[in-house]
Amino acid sequence: MKITVLDGFAVNPGDLDWGILEPYGQVTVYDRTESQQQSIQRIGDSQIVLVNKTPLPASVIEACPSIRMIGMLATGYNIVDVECARRHGIPVCNVPCYSTDSVAQFSIALLLEICHHIGRHDVLVHQGAWTSCQDFCLWTTPQIELAGKTMGIIGYGRIGQKTAEIARALGMAVLAYSRTPKPEGTFVDLDTLLAQSDVISLHCPLFPQTRELINRERIAKMKDGAILINTARGGLLEEQAVADALAEGKLRAVGLDVATVEPIQKDNPLLSAPNCVITPHMAWTPIEARRRLLNTVKENIRCFIQGCPQNVVNP
Repeated sequence: MKITVLDGFAVNPGDLDWGILEPYGQVTVYDRTESQQQSIQRIGDSQIVLVNKTPLPASVIEACPSIRMIGMLATGYNIVDVECARRHGIPVCNVPCYSTDSVAQFSIALLLEICHHIGRHDVLVHQGAWTSCQDFCLWTTPQIELAGKTMGIIGYGRIGQKTAEIARALGMAVLAYSRTPKPEGTFVDLDTLLAQSDVISLHCPLFPQTRELINRERIAKMKDGAILINTARGGLLEEQAVADALAEGKLRAVGLDVATVEPIQKDNPLLSAPNCVITPHMAWTPIEARRRLLNTVKENIRCFIQGCPQNVVNP
């Protein structure tokens, strides 16, 4: 069995061990793969292909008839043509819950940075602003208390539910919107959530029906001064509309860990928008989360070889 990893660096820059996959086959790991032609060449006669963000469209899948399994090094799988894989009898197996705690924690971290601008005030202290201050305290931005405010969560899967748990611990009320309402939670329609939420946090996947879910029309339905958090997928936002809403004051602030095109492009309007905190898609990266991811990938491969594939997204 040949196992090829097309873009392993982000998952394992050197602090984990690909050797845990070696009991299941000959493992070849590439840090990055730059083109479809390179993907085809590198896959060659491999039976198992592992990818994080390297696209596997139909043209690649059909050019590599040896593929028997596609393993995601992630939860999302929109970069794979899953319908084409299904037609060829290839299971696509993802890793559904490795980063739940990490991403929920990071979502709240973005929110707290917006509320307190901790990084900015740390810089001020080290620059001497507190030392030279006439008062015992110093703050240069409005501070926000979250208790008593409402968080609206769009997408109430594992990460959405964990984010809700932390928000409630901070004293916030939580509204949720989901395609599949869960037994616990206060579920409302999307327009109600937009109208009643002080903070809106996105935790839904990116599919054609959710692309630019937060667009100019939906921003208009939000409270004036709402805060928007996105640690899910950049394509959920109409980025120019979000930038305009920040410039106009309709949105008070935005916290993002994702962009529509990654790495973020120089001309992305959010880079010059006011009150916009942007981090480089790092919410999922604690070593604890990446270790869980790699262990689940190992189990996905083991189950596939034993004839009972798990975490299949295209049954």
